[in-house]
Amino acid sequence: MRSYDVTVFESPLQVSDRATPEPVGGEVLVKVSAAGVCHSDLHICDGFYDLGGGKKLRMGERGVALPITMGHEIAGEVAALGPDAKGLKIGDKVVVFPWIGCGQCAACARGDENLCVKPGFMGIFRRGGYATHCIAPQAKYCLPIGDLDPVAAAPYACSGVTTYSALNKVDRATLQSQPIVVIGAGGLGLMCLSIMKALGAKGALVVDIDPVKREAAMKAGALAAFDPKAPDTVARIRAMTPEGAGAAATIDLVGAGETVQLGVDCAARGGRVIIVGLIGGEITMSVPLFPQRALIVQGSYVGNLRELAELMALVAKGGVAKIPTQTRPLDQAQSALDDLRRGAVVGRIVLTP
Repeated sequence: MRSYDVTVFESPLQVSDRATPEPVGGEVLVKVSAAGVCHSDLHICDGFYDLGGGKKLRMGERGVALPITMGHEIAGEVAALGPDAKGLKIGDKVVVFPWIGCGQCAACARGDENLCVKPGFMGIFRRGGYATHCIAPQAKYCLPIGDLDPVAAAPYACSGVTTYSALNKVDRATLQSQPIVVIGAGGLGLMCLSIMKALGAKGALVVDIDPVKREAAMKAGALAAFDPKAPDTVARIRAMTPEGAGAAATIDLVGAGETVQLGVDCAARGGRVIIVGLIGGEITMSVPLFPQRALIVQGSYVGNLRELAELMALVAKGGVAKIPTQTRPLDQAQSALDDLRRGAVVGRIVLTP
């Protein structure tokens, strides 16, 4: 098998050729058909997250050991099964749930493996999809996709389940009766708009610094798109909310200090700001504003296996429109990351071995 690996942080990916692994126990060997390129892969390449104030959370402190094969948006075909793997057969087309936990902690026990205290996420802590093959540790993590194009299916494992999980944190009646603010119109933002439409949402007020991405958001069904650098952006957003009182919910898919502050500024009393993105930074807020505005600031980290299954069922019904996607061969993984870093990608890049 061949993979493209991070061997040194802040350095280009390196190609590796080695024996294709044989699944043992309940493992499943997946021949990769498609692997999405996610913005968080840039943080893994760099080796840290920006905590603001000059502080960094380094990958080594999270237990990430090099070399690592990135890629946590994986779709492919079952190539081999361990002797204890049940429910699949050779040739099945699947999307792989990557947010795998230890299976023993309280978070895993309640089904939230994505919040595990000892995670084993694919593409981060175990080898992922920037490769011709990968191993899923159990068959339950391989969800059948039937006739769905693997290139369309792969992004649901992160971009899809991440935005679906964030939307699940918004009261469904609110989602269907009021516009919500969505900050960021990249791959996550366009996926969020697609899922919102399938859920019968009222619509999104989208914020992005890139005019090309704002245009893409409008084509995807946004009610309006705003430049965060414009001085009247907050006032214009609030004017489009009921009674001009502010947004009941904001989903921040960027996660920078400035975008979180924008979400807070746009929020209604009792409003919820859900932070998904990991760009980094920090904000300073007056403590009395939290009780006075009954403000909820909440993090949302990817999603769990149940949510991915729910999303794939929604996709199977035909209600989730495809987002703009460009395919590139696996050997262009590094150039795909470079283009993503430059902000030159609308939608998602998917690698095809």
